[in-house]
Amino acid sequence: MIRNVHVYSSFKISKKVIHKIVKLLKDENKLKIINLEINIVDIKSIVELNKKYLNHNYATDVISLNYSENSSIIDGEIFICYYVAEENAKKYGVTFDDELKRLVIHGILHLIGYDDTTEKLRREMKLKEDFYVKKAKLLGNLLNG
Repeated sequence: MIRNVHVYSSFKISKKVIHKIVKLLKDENKLKIINLEINIVDIKSIVELNKKYLNHNYATDVISLNYSENSSIIDGEIFICYYVAEENAKKYGVTFDDELKRLVIHGILHLIGYDDTTEKLRREMKLKEDFYVKKAKLLGNLLNG
């Protein structure tokens, strides 16, 4: 299923809860997972990834790299910047835990074909995210300390 979850930060993240979130989306969307790597990275790393893959010279909260052409098969990588996630949690008045869950979900939704390039698509994706974040809250806390 998930090959690797890499955490490059000083706090501990429950890989078990990440696996549960992935399983939730996998089961509900009838997905096959060939390979999925989820990386929690620092701001320097996310800026470098943005430069390399998206020609942006700034930090974003999440980047999804999709290696599959089939929306029912996941083969990809997700990079989440914990610093931007923490800032967004404050900005939007949500817990850091919920924001990290949202970004895992957001990354997976991108890998299965959801897009957020227009206002209409952003609204649709946000509704899906909200639906899964609500379910993910029942799976436990991502942050362990």
